Amino acid sequence: MNIDEILDNIYLLPDTSKQKLKSNIREVSYPKGHVLLKVNKAEKNIYFIKKGMVRAYAYQKENELTFWFGTEGETILSMKSYVENEKGYENIELLENCELYELRTSNLQELFNLDIYIANWGRKFAERELIKTEERLISRQFKTATERYKELLTNHPNLIQRVQLGFIASYLGITQVSLSRIRSDIK
Repeated sequence: MNIDEILDNIYLLPDTSKQKLKSNIREVSYPKGHVLLKVNKAEKNIYFIKKGMVRAYAYQKENELTFWFGTEGETILSMKSYVENEKGYENIELLENCELYELRTSNLQELFNLDIYIANWGRKFAERELIKTEERLISRQFKTATERYKELLTNHPNLIQRVQLGFIASYLGITQVSLSRIRSDIK
C-alpha cells in the first residue's frame, strides 16, 4: 500500500499539506522477528505498514499476550508515547519482513502547529485509533471466544494464513487446544 493511500484513508488533505507531511516520512525495512517498539521505552516514531504484518503484545507473568495484529495500511505506534511522550507498555514484533513508512512524532507535532489541515488529520488519526481500541475492548469483554474468532475470520480472513495459531489463540484469550476445538466446530 502506498503512503498516499494510507494518509488518505485517515483524512483527505489538500495537496500542499499532504506534501508537507510526506516530506517528513521515509521508507524503512526490517526483517521478520524484529521488535520495532519495545516495552518501557518512549517511542519517537510512528510507522505505517506498506507491506507485511506485525503483532502487539505485552507480558503477563511469564506469558506473552497478543492484543493486536497490523497489516498493510495500518499504523504502528505506542499511543502512550505518541500522546504523553511516556514509556509504552507494548512490544511490536514483525511477523513478516516489513516495508514501513516512518514518521518522527516530533516532526508531526511541529506540523500540527503549522498546518490546520495536518492538525485535523492528526485528530482524525487519534479518533480512529481510539475507536479501534474501544472495539477490541468491547469484543474481549462481551463476546465469546467463538464469536471473536468468527469476527476475526470476517474482518481479517487472510490473518489465519499469515499468523501462527499460538498468537491467534493468545489474541482470543484462549489456549491453542480451545482454538482447535472452535476451528473444528466451525468447519
